[in-house]
Amino acid sequence: MLYIVGLLLGGVALANQSPINARLGAALKSPFRSSLVSFTVGFVFLVAVFLVSGQHVTLTGQHPWWIWTPGIFGVVYLTSNILLFPKIGAIQAIVFPIVGQVLMGLMIDTFGWFAAKQLPMTLTKAGGTALLLFGVYIAVVWANRRELDRENAIDKSEESALELNAWRVWGVIAGAVSSAQQAIAGKLAVALGSAIGAAIVSFGVGMLIIFLVVLLRDKRLMPTKPVPSQPKWVYIGGILGSIFVVAMAVSVPVLGAGFAVMIGLIGALAGSMAVSHFGWWQSPRQAVSWLKVIGIIVMAVGVAFIKLG
Repeated sequence: MLYIVGLLLGGVALANQSPINARLGAALKSPFRSSLVSFTVGFVFLVAVFLVSGQHVTLTGQHPWWIWTPGIFGVVYLTSNILLFPKIGAIQAIVFPIVGQVLMGLMIDTFGWFAAKQLPMTLTKAGGTALLLFGVYIAVVWANRRELDRENAIDKSEESALELNAWRVWGVIAGAVSSAQQAIAGKLAVALGSAIGAAIVSFGVGMLIIFLVVLLRDKRLMPTKPVPSQPKWVYIGGILGSIFVVAMAVSVPVLGAGFAVMIGLIGALAGSMAVSHFGWWQSPRQAVSWLKVIGIIVMAVGVAFIKLG
């Protein structure tokens, strides 16, 4: 139960990171600069926590090369989210990655990928997965059908329709990459004997990659014009993201990748609803509808069936 609560809180923390990074990205004139700041702050925060906690890293035995790649997968997922939003719209940019996360998490558990404990697929687990995805549909698509209709009302040529479908497929792939990242981070945590140590490696690699992306794409680390004064909280996004990564690294080896991913998703969706309902971080306020609440409940029932399966 402690692992589940930790994952739910980690998901809520991740949901709060998004509006903070968006505000910082607008100030820095680049979402990639915002990501670099986020990764850097998260990295420094994790190193400080590691040093204060007195933990030690002990890498023993031989391990596959891919245990060092969660930071790369994290950058792919983060960059994909930045690119998907303007291409397919806000609603679909949420739904398609979630589908990829859920399906990939189940495949990791079912086939034992990334040295995960193999958990055979059962009829109960399959039914729970269907319920979970239906809950996502209720909470994200149905509850926002007017906004989705506006997104789909834009005239599209046959060529652009093919391009849109390609972006939707990439959204599913990006979600699958996210689940793989979380499973590998769990394996790295076991190998190092420290979930915080695994998160440090993940954030450190991600920080270096984003640094190169900023130099290549934006040509300079900071915008040419002075950055307007911002509230201090715009710099804590990396801390919130690091909390989620540590929660996943701790929980995946115990709960399994599929189950951990789904619990984290529920926390993230519930957190995003709280952010919009209360207008946290100066984001636009939008009251939570009953459909969204029902969707979260259906998702929780689906996760319960998956756990029983």
